[in-house]
Amino acid sequence: MINIDWKKAAIFAGGVLFGTAGIKVLASKDAKKVYTNCTAAVLRAKESVLETTTKVQENAEDILAEAEAINARRKEEAAAEAAEAAEADADEEAEEAAE
Repeated sequence: MINIDWKKAAIFAGGVLFGTAGIKVLASKDAKKVYTNCTAAVLRAKESVLETTTKVQENAEDILAEAEAINARRKEEAAAEAAEAAEADADEEAEEAAE
């Protein structure tokens, strides 16, 4: 005689029934509408993120260009100061040599 565990058989049957019903629900027109709306929301979010990323990138490029200009100007000022200091030293040496 075969000994059947009815509890396990009932759980298995319930799982099959639940799985079949779940597949039907997931494939229904209402579920498709939900998927479509969710996908549309994700696409809108993606577009927003891309726009924000573009703005941040443009701002970063502007900041980099301004920083490079500032550094170039400071370098020119430092070179001009060094040239003035060298010229002043040369003038002092010339005066000392003349005396």
